[in-house]
Amino acid sequence: MNLLTILFLSLAGIQVVYLVALLLVFAKQRNNKTGEPVPVSIIVCAHDEEENLRALIPLLVSQNHPQFEVIIVEDRSNDTTYDFLYEAVQQHSNLRMVRVQHKPDHISGKKFALTLGIKAARYEHVLLTDADCRPVNANWAATMSAHYLPATDLVLGFSPYLKTKGWLNAFIRFETLLTAIQYLGFAWLGNPYMGVGRNLSYKKSMFLAGKGFVQHQHLLGGDDDLFVNAHATRKNTRATLHPDSLVYSQPATTLSGFLHQKLRHLSAGKYYRWTDKIMIGMFMLSWLSSWLLLVPAWWYEPTPYLVPVVFLVRTVLLLALVYVAGRKAHTRVELWKVPVLDIIFVFYYLVTGLRALVAKHLQWKN
Repeated sequence: MNLLTILFLSLAGIQVVYLVALLLVFAKQRNNKTGEPVPVSIIVCAHDEEENLRALIPLLVSQNHPQFEVIIVEDRSNDTTYDFLYEAVQQHSNLRMVRVQHKPDHISGKKFALTLGIKAARYEHVLLTDADCRPVNANWAATMSAHYLPATDLVLGFSPYLKTKGWLNAFIRFETLLTAIQYLGFAWLGNPYMGVGRNLSYKKSMFLAGKGFVQHQHLLGGDDDLFVNAHATRKNTRATLHPDSLVYSQPATTLSGFLHQKLRHLSAGKYYRWTDKIMIGMFMLSWLSSWLLLVPAWWYEPTPYLVPVVFLVRTVLLLALVYVAGRKAHTRVELWKVPVLDIIFVFYYLVTGLRALVAKHLQWKN
């Protein structure tokens, strides 16, 4: 056995360990029995989002929850979002608007708008989503807020992308499911490290005590994953895939739009805790190496079946994980596409991962 084969087997073995651990935790995960929902403030930041808000607000104000409010933060819109919201708050007693007219230079627009919305919240528990998202049903707010225990400060939810035609959409859903497998799976394993702002809840008091986004206020992103990374612990965080907890999102329709979106998300990973960077880094390194070292290790290995058999085991475990996690998350990725998406993911991560490491200037909405 040569050095190349040993390296392949070591890294592929690490990948197998990760896949087995995540497969087991998803397989045994049951729809969490929830308690009684706590009062909650639903907060949405909106910049030029009138069309989306016309569809979203009726879904939010009609949530089946005993005590809640909806706060829309109108963030310096250039369209008629403000006029629409001004009329909407007259029609719904549980709908409020917070308006941002000027933004300080030292903080990103999304973080500043979200900070104002949280400070304006009447209730201790805030529930976040985006204007282009849609709750799965009227029980979303109650289900998410019912996951709070006395020691809980954060609740992590899942936001799958809607299924449409084409390989780009298939890859977006595959990559999103893989991300959820990691952050939800590791949270259930006792090491929560990120969440997504499309479906995230936490306590207002924790936000204020930690001085909000002050640690990363100069960065474009991080209002969700970096905030969770800074505050989440084994004891204070819960994660859920309850069928009533989902929030669906509209996927990007162009490759450039998707890559720009993911570049912003991946660039925040540079600021994770070191332990989390090692954990996720080893997961991704073992994933990439399983593919990149496959042919060279097979070519030089005198035992012809050793390398392909190990890789086959890794692939079967990946298929099983995608199937089990997809069913738990109520988002299906066609299994016959997974081997192709697996290969695409290697090139995607190499390109976006390297760009994210050196990215300095990213834009969102001004």
